[in-house]
Amino acid sequence: MPFVRAADGASLHYTDEGHGLPVLALAGLTRNGGDFDHLAPHLEGVRLIRLDARGRGQSDWTGPATYTVPQEAADVVALLDHLGLQRAAVIGTSRGGLVAMVLAMTAKDRLLGVALNDIGPVIERRGLGVIAGYLGRRPAQPTWEEAARMRAQLWTGFRGVPHERWLHEVRNHYEETPEGLGLRYDPRLRDAFLPSEDTPLPDLWPAFDALAGLPVAALRGETSDLLSRATFEDMKRRRPDLIAVEVPGRGHVPFLDEPESLQALQTWLDKCRQRLDAIE
Repeated sequence: MPFVRAADGASLHYTDEGHGLPVLALAGLTRNGGDFDHLAPHLEGVRLIRLDARGRGQSDWTGPATYTVPQEAADVVALLDHLGLQRAAVIGTSRGGLVAMVLAMTAKDRLLGVALNDIGPVIERRGLGVIAGYLGRRPAQPTWEEAARMRAQLWTGFRGVPHERWLHEVRNHYEETPEGLGLRYDPRLRDAFLPSEDTPLPDLWPAFDALAGLPVAALRGETSDLLSRATFEDMKRRRPDLIAVEVPGRGHVPFLDEPESLQALQTWLDKCRQRLDAIE
């Protein structure tokens, strides 16, 4: 399995599949590259690279002090260097989108474009509270099957999701053991996350504005509790060229294989290809 060594020695797992436009997929806070399993079959002419951020998936657990967005942005640059890629388009889901915006501030020359999946420059406290409720805690359900059924009951902002999809989600998120379900991420992510609940949230509009000149797509789940509709509208006003879509029947976060998501991402990928052709 492929791994890249970060500057501090951490071993980070990634997958690299397909040929064509390099697209780097960055998952959410507790998630891993498997989050993009639903999208991958729909991508043509794309080299899809998925990184497990440190502390998630098969990457090293390096401790709360290293679980920061700037560190994860530096890890992305290390991966691009490792692969010999000068530039890549980035799809960032939730936390991954924050990493992408920081990259626009610190390493913009490495970006061909950015797609933000249910994340923006204003993060709602209500959504953070939901995350704090489960972060770092093993689920009470002892099996994937039971966890999938519970998720379908609790995630009321999602409509029309078959049981098989929920089962895929929990299998990607948890490992099944004789002692019950275990986390596929370092539970100490909670220690890195919780202090932010009691401190003012940073102003991320400068990070969003740093995306200027790049093809940008933004997707919002219709019932998202992390990206408000008001912020989404502000993003569109700020960027009249934004490829923006609200995905019906989805909360935080869309799976990215919905028709609305695929249409927006295809338009965005075409613009990223045009930019790459212009550069080369």
